[in-house]
Amino acid sequence: MRRTRRSSSRLRIIPALGLLAALLLPLALTFAPPATAAPAADPVRVMPLGDSITGSPGCWRAVLWNRLLNSGYKDIDFVGTLPPQGCGQAHDGDNEGHGGELVTNVADQNLLPGRLAATRPDIVVMHFGTNDVWSSIAPDRILAAYTKLVTQMRASNPDMRILVAQLIPMNPGSCAACAQRVVDFNARIPDWARATGTERSPVTVVDQWTGFSTATDTYDGVHPNASGDDKIAARWFPALKAALDAGVPQDPGDPGEPAACTARFRAVSTWQGGYQGEVTVTNTSASAASGWTATVAPAGGARIGQVWNGTLTTAADGTATVTNAGWNGALAPGASATFGFVATTPATAGAPAATVTCTAKSSGA
Repeated sequence: MRRTRRSSSRLRIIPALGLLAALLLPLALTFAPPATAAPAADPVRVMPLGDSITGSPGCWRAVLWNRLLNSGYKDIDFVGTLPPQGCGQAHDGDNEGHGGELVTNVADQNLLPGRLAATRPDIVVMHFGTNDVWSSIAPDRILAAYTKLVTQMRASNPDMRILVAQLIPMNPGSCAACAQRVVDFNARIPDWARATGTERSPVTVVDQWTGFSTATDTYDGVHPNASGDDKIAARWFPALKAALDAGVPQDPGDPGEPAACTARFRAVSTWQGGYQGEVTVTNTSASAASGWTATVAPAGGARIGQVWNGTLTTAADGTATVTNAGWNGALAPGASATFGFVATTPATAGAPAATVTCTAKSSGA
């Protein structure tokens, strides 16, 4: 601890300073207090959740973290009750990747709520179930555990955004059947996600299986090596970027910039041979929009045959273009318009799905 040396010259100037303060005090009463700076926004809290693919050491998290930083995402915080496990590059290493854990055990033993309470994530990035598949646990039971965990996530945060991986391939020498089990389980995840996601708390499936090789991207047929870490991070990045962009208030830009929009699809109801769908178009710019056009490409061979709150044009491949009606084209910044449609589907079609995009027309254009 440093000692403070007394100075006789300092003591001599104190009376002069006191006199100056007395002279300035009446003037100070006329000054307005300094403005208080607005508090900084809390960072978005991202929980990497899973087993030894995510932890131990789970170096794809380091690759992903640095890619986010290099892309301009500064206000993020990776969270978890586990500390970093190295990885040789600076990153926020907090995580919830417990080596050897089964997602069914986490659900059965209610282990997740305490971890959520300790870390309060806004987004969960989940690659979980490798040990369950290895243990030959039925897909129905694993997906039931997924559902329970999602319910617990939403109890912690009703606006939780959830990214769920289709598992990377697995081909350990001690489990000849594991490779096919992963394929079979992954095939079930998209339908589960469509049934589980909500507009407020969406569930996004991220395909970590395609293009991943156990021969070149793992060191033991199960756990990723450096090449595997790069591939996993590359697959997470666009989905996590989209979740961050959707959940973090963005600079809307100048009012003079061109209008822009996003479109979101949801299935309202289904029946044998068809379904009712809905698309919401939102003006995401700071400029007013005088009109919009949405493109809907239904999956599974579906065809759109009837639209309301918009005007329909259908291409030969089934892609539908819907322009606004006369009364719902004008959208103020942040405002939305919704149109509905009926689609017919082949008997073999799966759950309703569609790729939707939109363009907006600026006022005065």
